[in-house]
Amino acid sequence: MSPSPHLPAPISLATWQQGPHNRYTAGRMREVVPTARVAAGCHPIPLPDGEPLTLDLPVASPSSGTTTVADIVARTCTDGLIVVHRGTVRHESYPGDLTPDRPHMLYSVSKSIIGVVAAGLVADGHLDVDGLITAYVPELASSGYAGARVRDILDMRSGIRFSEDYLTPGSDVSQVDQAVGWAPRGDDRAPASLYEYLTLLRAERPHGGPFTYRSCETDVLGWVCERAAGERMPELLSRRLWSRVAEQDMDAAVDRGGAVFFDGGLAATLRDVARFGELVRRDGGPQNRIGLVPAHWIEDCLTGGPDSRQAFADDPSDMGLLPGGMYRNQFWVPYAERRVLLCLGIHGQMLYIDFDNEAVVAQLSSWPVPIQEDHLQDAFAAVETVIAAL
Repeated sequence: MSPSPHLPAPISLATWQQGPHNRYTAGRMREVVPTARVAAGCHPIPLPDGEPLTLDLPVASPSSGTTTVADIVARTCTDGLIVVHRGTVRHESYPGDLTPDRPHMLYSVSKSIIGVVAAGLVADGHLDVDGLITAYVPELASSGYAGARVRDILDMRSGIRFSEDYLTPGSDVSQVDQAVGWAPRGDDRAPASLYEYLTLLRAERPHGGPFTYRSCETDVLGWVCERAAGERMPELLSRRLWSRVAEQDMDAAVDRGGAVFFDGGLAATLRDVARFGELVRRDGGPQNRIGLVPAHWIEDCLTGGPDSRQAFADDPSDMGLLPGGMYRNQFWVPYAERRVLLCLGIHGQMLYIDFDNEAVVAQLSSWPVPIQEDHLQDAFAAVETVIAAL
């Protein structure tokens, strides 16, 4: 694929997620890999315009000192930014190649969406968070997931051995990319599908212990949800969620066998990402609820279990993410003292849901590498500044 004179070389499976190519492909996933349609409905959550908010707000950038939110947005490869306050759009911009009607890759923001699908299945009695994973997916009985509960994968606390090192060839997360067709297969004997790969994972410690971020947990959760519902994820996600909140269809990447790449393969428009955030914010509040996500589930996300914060602090990978925070039900919970949920994806995807300030901020980006600490720190600082200005 050689779609643009601005790109230095043709795009291939080996390069499409790397900069500068991803500035083009982040908004054109369906042109690179197979996708399934997740249908929207006819009555999306309204997002009327509100009073415009300037981005010329001073902010203390952790990487470069005093600057403005606008400057951070400009230099962190932002493709789209939207700020919603009390249900109205205060800011919406598309600094990159993205357009309002084009789905953008969400990467691990996908995890929180799958988590909300699971919430609905639990509420309807189709899924038991204390149930064994193998009760839903017996194919995993010979894998390391034997004995793990649904709660363990919701909170990424299984004992599975899995390397989330995006830049190391041969790491587990890179093998997942190969299995789903997002990267060239290095070996013809390697797993040729997501489900085959998951059956080969092994445990390194007891389930239910410390938190460790592992994308494979969401892939197992998606498989469990499909079995619990008796329905493929594109239809399940549309029926239970997307058709009731979104304006545009979502793209869901699928592997060679048609299985959805649950942990990072969803793509949606910027406004529809904000609508998902609004759904969670409103259903977690006392008024103006939409009624798709149980309020007690969102409260459980915010408060966690009795040992959730300690399990997060005991993370053996020592990633040092969000000190004092936790991970619950496929959401990051950054603060102990504030009611905020966070969805994060590599290459600069962020959805920030602030219940106390009635605000949602969605930022979609195309960082040239999966993780850039300076960009992430600046993005947090910019969002906090925007929230304070509302």
